[in-house]
Amino acid sequence: MTEPYVEDLQEVDESLIALVGGKGAHLGGLSGIDGIRVPDGFCVTTDAFRRIMAQAPSVGDLLDRLALVNPDDREAVRVLSAEVRRTVEQTPVPDDVAKAITGALARCGERAAHAVRSSATAEDLPTASFAGQQDTYLNVMGPAAVLEHVRRCWASLFTERAVVYRARHGIDHRLVHMAVVVQRMVLPRVSGVLFTADPVTGDRTVATVDAGWGLGEALVSGLVNPDVFKVRRGEVVARTIAAKERAVHAVPTGGTREVAVDPGRQRQPVLTDAQAVELVRLGRRIEEHFGRPQDIEWCLDDDGFQIVQSRPITTLFPVPETDDQDNHVYLSVGHQQMMTDAMKPLGLSVWQLTALAPMEQAGGRLFVDVTRRVASPTGRAALLDLIGRGDPLVRDALETVLGREDFIRTVPDESPAGPPRSGTPDEIPTDPGIVTELIERSRASVGALERDIRAKSGPALFTFLLEAFAEHKRVLSDPLSMRAIMAGMEATWWLNDKLGEWLGEKNAADTLTLSAPGNITSEMGLALLDVADVIRPWPQVVAFLRGVEDDGFLADLAKLPGGAEAREAIEAYLDRYGMRCVAEIDITRPRWSERPSTLVPVLLDHIRNFGPGAAERRFEEGRRKASAKEQDVLARLRALPDGERKAGETKEMIDRVRTFIGYREYPKYGIISRYFVYKRALLEEAGQLVRAGVLAEREDCFYLTFQEFQEAVRTHEVDGGLVRRRKDAFRSHQALTPPRVLTSDGEALDGAYRRDDVPAGALAGLPVSAGTVEGRARVVLDMAEADVRAGDILVTSYTDPSWSPLFVGIAGLVTEVGGLMTHGAVIAREYGLPAVVGVAGATRLIRDGQRIRVHGTEGYVEILP
Repeated sequence: MTEPYVEDLQEVDESLIALVGGKGAHLGGLSGIDGIRVPDGFCVTTDAFRRIMAQAPSVGDLLDRLALVNPDDREAVRVLSAEVRRTVEQTPVPDDVAKAITGALARCGERAAHAVRSSATAEDLPTASFAGQQDTYLNVMGPAAVLEHVRRCWASLFTERAVVYRARHGIDHRLVHMAVVVQRMVLPRVSGVLFTADPVTGDRTVATVDAGWGLGEALVSGLVNPDVFKVRRGEVVARTIAAKERAVHAVPTGGTREVAVDPGRQRQPVLTDAQAVELVRLGRRIEEHFGRPQDIEWCLDDDGFQIVQSRPITTLFPVPETDDQDNHVYLSVGHQQMMTDAMKPLGLSVWQLTALAPMEQAGGRLFVDVTRRVASPTGRAALLDLIGRGDPLVRDALETVLGREDFIRTVPDESPAGPPRSGTPDEIPTDPGIVTELIERSRASVGALERDIRAKSGPALFTFLLEAFAEHKRVLSDPLSMRAIMAGMEATWWLNDKLGEWLGEKNAADTLTLSAPGNITSEMGLALLDVADVIRPWPQVVAFLRGVEDDGFLADLAKLPGGAEAREAIEAYLDRYGMRCVAEIDITRPRWSERPSTLVPVLLDHIRNFGPGAAERRFEEGRRKASAKEQDVLARLRALPDGERKAGETKEMIDRVRTFIGYREYPKYGIISRYFVYKRALLEEAGQLVRAGVLAEREDCFYLTFQEFQEAVRTHEVDGGLVRRRKDAFRSHQALTPPRVLTSDGEALDGAYRRDDVPAGALAGLPVSAGTVEGRARVVLDMAEADVRAGDILVTSYTDPSWSPLFVGIAGLVTEVGGLMTHGAVIAREYGLPAVVGVAGATRLIRDGQRIRVHGTEGYVEILP
């Protein structure tokens, strides 16, 4: 049956979302799956919705106003969205539309009860489900009532929650249209929801069935706790039978009502195990059809199960694709690199091409497959020891997976001799000249790259870049560089372990490494204080910077008294550090040289909070504290039995840590320096593609992989829809939180602290920089919007090296992500900031402006009254 404004459910499928919306398209697709029963019905198409909108021209003006409203301004959203709904509801249904709907009802049995359900073109999509954003009406009886509820469904496109959801997902209100599904009403004994993957853990092998008496509205509205069945590989592995005191049933005259459940049935399971297994079997068939885990609404009547809706589960973290059916364990690269944001395709592929270890993609993030490494007892022990020293949460999550004996098959050690030590005595460097040599090697390599790339363009550029990536990896894997890094890290561990054992000192290396020389990242933070010193004497420059809104401000500085000096200081800073930025491992992120306004708020904070010469004073103060700590530790050791030996070994390790710990930051600086060279060359090529009409804008190249970009330059062709699809996928990836550990079954694990030394109510974390500090929490998610005062404690998701300029102006640090040797921890110790990292949910649990106390030695945060 096909008529203007109406399509039978049997005649539509997933290709017709633009005509019948997400729900209608999915129901049509379900109708075509063998063995899946879907209630009969039809769709009122988006053509009918457009007719209504055309008859209400004032809606367009309201939508224009709504597009300008901040989604967090709930009052403005409420008022405007309510006005849009009223306008739509009061607009008469055109006669030809009403005739099409009533004609379809007559063929379906107009005296029958129907469900009338919204079906927007931007719902039930792989990237955004929009679950619960628009309206559904059950047990609607008679043509007049159906028409009225169709109109209500049209209006529900503009509920407050739907408007806010679209705004936060970057979806234009004008580009979304509403179809309406009208189906024969099912009057079930039991109904509920089936998730074909565990919605909490993400495990794709475990399906979860929620079930209750009567209509599913009782479950969806939270009226009752459902019975819950967990099914794995055709077997119920867990069940929880709830006390179901209330249910929702259809009323003979139309609508629904809440009723009390007979006491004898309240604790009775609503499904047998066999029924739960059968339902999951149907769900797996639906999942296979749609190609991803599904959230399925179902009913059970005397004739068996009927499916009334299926949508993708959009909250699950994706799983890396593999060529086999074996179990795999993946570790998050982002948690190691202190950058857990989603990356664009070019960023992902360039990092993969320049990384030393093979990496897999999932959800816009990178993961390392450690399955083979943890399969042998020796490899497993070595990896757990290394990870445990840096991030106990990763270790705990990994141990949880490895504790399941059937998940990773254990294989014998390849060598009975065990793993080699990370460095024998003659391999451990001690000469400070090694650091100078390594830095010169890196600078020479970057200089050669900058010189040689200038003459490259077109396909030859990509050939050159692949060779440059090989050189990149050679520099990164330099054995001497690796030994220098490990020398500093192992000396840190040795000092903490031995001084803890001999003197009862906790984290003694935190003080002993204050103001260690040669740390490029800490120098970067102090250098911005020097820039502030140049600007501070010039009030007109300071006033000008307070009004900066774009990145062209440097050109206007020279017109002001002191402006030439200020511009020269800023440009000199950018020459040295302008390749850095937040989330810098993603080559697509704007660098400070490209967006210098990012630094202005931090500069203004430094001008306000510090006096002249603060950088030198800070460094000297740290050096004095480290020296005093060294003398104190050595004196106390000499007073112990065998004290001279202990003091001698300790002195050797202190010298070693101060020689090499600063170099820990330089290889990352070298990587990012090279990345900026690559990026500028790639953007030049993207500009050529824009001029040739291949790309719409330069930054569209960020949504191509390196290989796709190379092919586009060779052929001057790009799939027209590819960039758009990649942008949609990137938006969906941004909404996901990556786990520390991920399995091939889809289970996402973040680990837990197994500690009993954290006071009640405090937030546990990893102690990475000693000391205790109390102050005002500043919850900052974007460095460019930071507004910190002296004594504030920075609370954020993660800090990579680009956050270092902020560190000089704060009193303490709390992050959600991090480990003992990640960049934020290293710099916090350099500056003597008490710091706790790996605090789950810190930016959510700590409110901006609250007073908190950071226990950097013990590893927890107290929220104060």
